Amino acid sequence: MTRTVHPIEAESYRILRDRVDLSHLPPLTRAVTERVVHASADLDYVTDLVCDEDALAAGLAALRAGAPVVTDVWMVAAGITRAGREIICPVAEPAAADLGRAAGITRSAAAVRIAYDRIGPGAVWVVGCAPTALVELIGLDAAPALVVGLPVGFVGAAESKAALRASGLPAVSNVGEKGGSAVAAAALNALLYLEDK
Repeated sequence: MTRTVHPIEAESYRILRDRVDLSHLPPLTRAVTERVVHASADLDYVTDLVCDEDALAAGLAALRAGAPVVTDVWMVAAGITRAGREIICPVAEPAAADLGRAAGITRSAAAVRIAYDRIGPGAVWVVGCAPTALVELIGLDAAPALVVGLPVGFVGAAESKAALRASGLPAVSNVGEKGGSAVAAAALNALLYLEDK
């Protein structure tokens, strides 16, 4: 993807690199960490983010091969640079509410089931809001190419991300309660911006 970098973004990265040296990180981990810090202005992500270079490489390869991208909420989808890429997010569909009520699960968890039924294995999943969506995904045999698991909140967020790391799925996560839609979208955008390099 050819992308023009705005001067404000360039200046933001200059400031970030003046404040912290990430040159020791592997290239994909560095790209994701810098993009997350840039999006959040939170240097704590330098030590809080948990990246695996092989998982990121697999995710990048999947994106280059046209793997579908699934998000837990439209706030995450809105932050992803699409460049013609379809984003799958059934959370607002009536079927998600119906399934949630019938199964006694959250609408976000129901949307994960619906999305997986549509796309099957090999997708890139981006969860930035709902810990229950991440827990549901971990419980499926979804064989994701990559999971960006950065939900935010005081209830279940840290625990769902710990479960993601323990699951062995290829993933990006962080330790603790913070995260969110902008951070999750930024982590994926870091890979999308590298897609054509």
